[in-house]
Amino acid sequence: MPVTAADPRFRHEVRRTAVLSAPLVAGHLATGLIGFVDSVIAGRHGTTTLAAVAVGTALFWLPLMVPMGTLMAVPPSVSQLDGAGRRAEVGPLFRQALWLAAALGIGLFGLLTLLTAALGPFGIAPEIVPGATAFLHGIRWGVPALTLYFCMRYLSDGLHWTLPTMVFGFGGLVVLAPMGYALAFGWGPLPERGAGGLGLASALMMWMQALAFAVYLARARRFAPYALFTRFDMPHWPTIGSLLRTGLPIGVTVTMEGSLFVVTALLIGRLGEVQAAAHQIAINVAALCFMIPFGLAEATTVRVGHALGRGLGSAGVRRAGFAGLALVLGTQTVSGALLLLGHDHVVRIYTQDAAVATLAGTLLLYAAAFQFPDGIQALSAGALRGLKDTRVPMLLAAAAYWGVGMSLGAGLGLGLGYGPQGMWLGLIAGLTVAAVLLGLRFLRSSARIGSVRAAPADRSDAHRQP
Repeated sequence: MPVTAADPRFRHEVRRTAVLSAPLVAGHLATGLIGFVDSVIAGRHGTTTLAAVAVGTALFWLPLMVPMGTLMAVPPSVSQLDGAGRRAEVGPLFRQALWLAAALGIGLFGLLTLLTAALGPFGIAPEIVPGATAFLHGIRWGVPALTLYFCMRYLSDGLHWTLPTMVFGFGGLVVLAPMGYALAFGWGPLPERGAGGLGLASALMMWMQALAFAVYLARARRFAPYALFTRFDMPHWPTIGSLLRTGLPIGVTVTMEGSLFVVTALLIGRLGEVQAAAHQIAINVAALCFMIPFGLAEATTVRVGHALGRGLGSAGVRRAGFAGLALVLGTQTVSGALLLLGHDHVVRIYTQDAAVATLAGTLLLYAAAFQFPDGIQALSAGALRGLKDTRVPMLLAAAAYWGVGMSLGAGLGLGLGYGPQGMWLGLIAGLTVAAVLLGLRFLRSSARIGSVRAAPADRSDAHRQP
């Protein structure tokens, strides 16, 4: 039976996805508002500080996307175990995921330490380099805590309990705002640190979030049946290897998309501080808008994985995927309209610099144009993660984001001299191609699942398509 809006099961699935995703969206908005707080504080400190935070943030998030995406193997793995009634296996899987998260965090700390030496060779404007270096030196100390936090958060999300993502997300925001201001501008005995102070404040916030989440998981009755911390397990390489086989392609896919934006920021950083500051404002607003479809995509991952674990077949999986798509189309309509009509008002929150504000307002019009393709490609990728179909989507993402998006953006922005506007046209093209390719991939993969039958969670690889 085809999925239709009149189907009561589809309407029920839409409601379930909306309820599951609401805390995720709120939590992601809180995370996005952390970038907003950093940008506003940096903008008040000065245009050079804002540009330094823009470049430092780009270099921070670029390598972070690999471990963050790799750990996205946890929600579909947990949701499939939960859907198949194999809850006793959740705790052991989680403890192995913690080992993986710790290793990824330590490795990323070392990489960020080395990355500061790349600012000069990247061609970043000389006036931006000192502040960006100080920002990276501060924020790198929080990376191990952040990867552990992602692991714990993804476990909770995969078990259909997304409220902690919202609570701890806004908790971090409450901590960062005063601490970031105090360390950036100086307060009492604290010296003025500018961009470096914002980086250090972010690191301290990450440790607070991770420790608070660990205490919550250990004490909450909801998680007691899973015995998450009742024993110590040494690394079990087959389990870690299974997580990596599912997660690494996700990590690469997330990196392909995110790096399109990050490298765009770095290339625009070569044009000067006004262009870099304007791009930081526009991309920060666009990132806030993206938190909504990103949260819906994560909820769809869980619902698709749960349907697969329960053995609901192609119809059940598509119902879960299309429910998320219906919600995304609605949210992106609102986001696009707000950016189109209110871009000038938004820019005034960030800066009083007339040159920066004019360019940033123009770039927000481009951001309005890619709301639909950005939401659709994010949702499609999330649905495919629920099927553990991650390898081919990785290749499709690489072709769309880099083969189309970056090559066109660099050609227009740098080669033909269109500047930031040309780079943003490349973003629109890359996201549009990704939306088409990943959407078609989900239709193909979901159609080949087969008839309704019991589908053990650990056999989900059988549904991957070559």
